[in-house]
Amino acid sequence: MTSYRRAARRAATAAAVTTAALTLAACGGDNGSPSSTASTSASAPASAAGSAHNAADVSFAQGMIPHHRQAVEMADLAATRASSPEVKKLAAEIKKAQDPEIKTLSGWLTTWDAQVPTQGSMDHSGHAMPGMMADSDMSTLEKASGPAFDTAFLKLMVKHHEGAVEMARTEKSAGADQSAKDMADAIITSQSAEITRMNTLLDK
Repeated sequence: MTSYRRAARRAATAAAVTTAALTLAACGGDNGSPSSTASTSASAPASAAGSAHNAADVSFAQGMIPHHRQAVEMADLAATRASSPEVKKLAAEIKKAQDPEIKTLSGWLTTWDAQVPTQGSMDHSGHAMPGMMADSDMSTLEKASGPAFDTAFLKLMVKHHEGAVEMARTEKSAGADQSAKDMADAIITSQSAEITRMNTLLDK
């Protein structure tokens, strides 16, 4: 019985060693073996999560930053030039909403190793973007005051918001980063509502 037990133990040990050797060989393979492929697939989601953005996301952020900065600049003018309390209130709300978004967009671009538009680059020549004001438009707004300012501000800001909504819709359809698409959705909702408010004020 003793010899039989020893022989059985030796056989079991040999089988275990063989199995371990085969397993190590399979895991260490780099020639497209099933184990190698499975290992790559398992690590893919983590890699993809770190690069979920695409060119459309970068374009959206880089375009929306100067777009928002110009809206804030227009809103700042309203604080001292507008005569309508409703216009002043709307301008304050626009600034309050868009200032934090500028910071968020800038943070995304930094994370994505993409260029953040500088404040100096926003010289109103970027009006090729939808809704951006030309120098002449901004000059007209800067020279106006009272009811004339209110009317000019509302008309120009409607155009500005419509451009932002257009940019946001492009991001929603072409972007990949979920946070950027969520912001685009929020911009569409909030600025569409503000367009309605501004058109109502213009009709008064």
